[in-house]
Amino acid sequence: MKDHTENFESAIGELETIVRTLEGGDLSLEQSLALYERGVALSRFCHTRLEDAERRIELLNDRGERTPAPETLTQTLEDGEET
Repeated sequence: MKDHTENFESAIGELETIVRTLEGGDLSLEQSLALYERGVALSRFCHTRLEDAERRIELLNDRGERTPAPETLTQTLEDGEET
């Protein structure tokens, strides 16, 4: 299993594989738990990336130019915090 996720698309692909594997039901309890934990981590990663994309879209004005980010968003990004 990968510990590092390269991008949203690879995370979705890995998550789909995990779901199919878990649905197969041919794993031990420990294997199932490990895959489930990885799936949760991938789901959180994807959710965060989607939230980031939504924020970027919201920052675009009607002419397609970026507008300054709200102070709270700027501080959150500088601190490296995830929502």
